[in-house]
Amino acid sequence: MHENISQVQNRIRSLDAYRGFIMISLAAKGFGLAATAQLHLKTEPSSSLWEALRYQFSHVQWVGCSYWDLIQPSFMFMVGISAAFSYAKRKKSGHSYFQMFRHAFWRALSLIILGVFLISNSKDTTTWSLMNVLTQIGLGYTFLFLLWNRNTRIQSISVITILLSTWLLYVLYPSSGLTPVNGSEQVGVPQNWASQHLDGIPSAWHKNANVGHATDLWLLNQFPRMTPFLYNGGGYQTINFIPSLATMILGLLCGDLLRSGWSSQKKLCILILAGLTGLILGGILQKIGICPIIKRIWTPAWVVFSTGWCCLILSVFYGLVDILKWHRWTFPLVVVGANSIAVYAMGMLLAPWTSTTLKTHLGQNVFQMFGLAWEPTLEAISVGLILWLICWWMYRRRLFLRI
Repeated sequence: MHENISQVQNRIRSLDAYRGFIMISLAAKGFGLAATAQLHLKTEPSSSLWEALRYQFSHVQWVGCSYWDLIQPSFMFMVGISAAFSYAKRKKSGHSYFQMFRHAFWRALSLIILGVFLISNSKDTTTWSLMNVLTQIGLGYTFLFLLWNRNTRIQSISVITILLSTWLLYVLYPSSGLTPVNGSEQVGVPQNWASQHLDGIPSAWHKNANVGHATDLWLLNQFPRMTPFLYNGGGYQTINFIPSLATMILGLLCGDLLRSGWSSQKKLCILILAGLTGLILGGILQKIGICPIIKRIWTPAWVVFSTGWCCLILSVFYGLVDILKWHRWTFPLVVVGANSIAVYAMGMLLAPWTSTTLKTHLGQNVFQMFGLAWEPTLEAISVGLILWLICWWMYRRRLFLRI
């Protein structure tokens, strides 16, 4: 789809920069830092630097939060912000409510189909999994639209209702969870993993032993499968889309804030205050035992805590780019941020092929020029750079993939 570059540049540039920052991290596989850190820790086991990098660029096993865990909530948070601008623009262009609803519905369906297509890449048959970011956005997107253009009170009540309902759904579900000292190999939770990560965690929030897992045992086995669905290895669940809808609605609220006529300084202060409030409230919910911060099952505490981080990250970009007008450095980010769907798909489809092709033509050891330990980082950066060049080519030719 063609779009005038000036239209891209006239949007909230900080949003495209934030989106680009997240998408570059994703396309470049976290710059390979998790794997590189793991290799360095074999020879430097006491290095706090490499341990910190390994932690921040890996998904936390269960309770907690790393930078890598913030990729998906950032994506979903920005979907909400973008919706605030996109549908306001459509309304101004004369689109009727029904036309916009129809667009939202078909966009939701397209995201679900694209998500299933991408996750099925290189598989022998269609993989009916609804846990990746595109399918999760698609499952909640129509509901997000229904809350667009509502007043702040209704949107806020919706967030609280979703989070409270999710909490009740988990805590009232009749399950004894897992025994941390034993685990359960039948649901992919080894004893050593359970004893390390589930000790002290209320049974309602145990991996693959909760209401979300029970739902997927029924739901995912309704689809044609080569083998029955038994569990998700990472503990991710389809019903995560319900609390993650709250993440998108909070993004919608922030989008309305950015669209408002308030001063830039006031908007920045509100973003910072909202971010700090989210971190504190999420931490309190975990500390007093009401709800742990677990990204893999998108607990209510995770929604609050991760959105707090999203608000703070956005406030940094908004302050530097839209208030201080420091634009030049954002260009590499904006190039990717303006084509987020394209780079996400390329990351899933082209990244492995690109890496293999580079090795074929440049030598199997081409990424070891700085030593074996740096191979994952050099490989990830090289692939990421090629994907960025494709985005740059598309940007220069005004090719922007929209769904």
